[in-house]
Amino acid sequence: MKRFLLIGLLCSLSVPAWAMGEGMTRVQSAFSVAGTLDRLQSVLAQKGFTVFARVDHRAGGEKVDLTIADTEVLIFGNPKAGTRLMQCAPSVAIDLPMKALAWQDQAGQVWLAYNAPDYLQQRHNIQGCDQVLKKMQKGLRKLTAKAVTP
Repeated sequence: MKRFLLIGLLCSLSVPAWAMGEGMTRVQSAFSVAGTLDRLQSVLAQKGFTVFARVDHRAGGEKVDLTIADTEVLIFGNPKAGTRLMQCAPSVAIDLPMKALAWQDQAGQVWLAYNAPDYLQQRHNIQGCDQVLKKMQKGLRKLTAKAVTP
């Protein structure tokens, strides 16, 4: 039994902060939900991205007497990347502009997640945009890292 616990602990320590699953990249944040998205919004603005909207799902639930933990979505985009992807596969427009989801789990941990560019590539069979997707992946990792770390 102790051996299994030790193996489980070692495996959890070796998992990178950037977890992929079901097409989403997810990373832990050192900040509150609002603080995480405030930081991301600031970084995006500095880099010339357009922020289209911010959705507070918790506030929406409260309007109908339902409660959930802090959960917000930031909708943002960069036409240089997004338009190019749509030229390669018009259906990707359903997933653009990009969205970043910040939420607090039951243990109180805040997470930041977004659709992984390789997921978009697979979902929409994007051909001929490998460089755009690689740049997008690298950029999203950098931007979100700045939002979640002190």
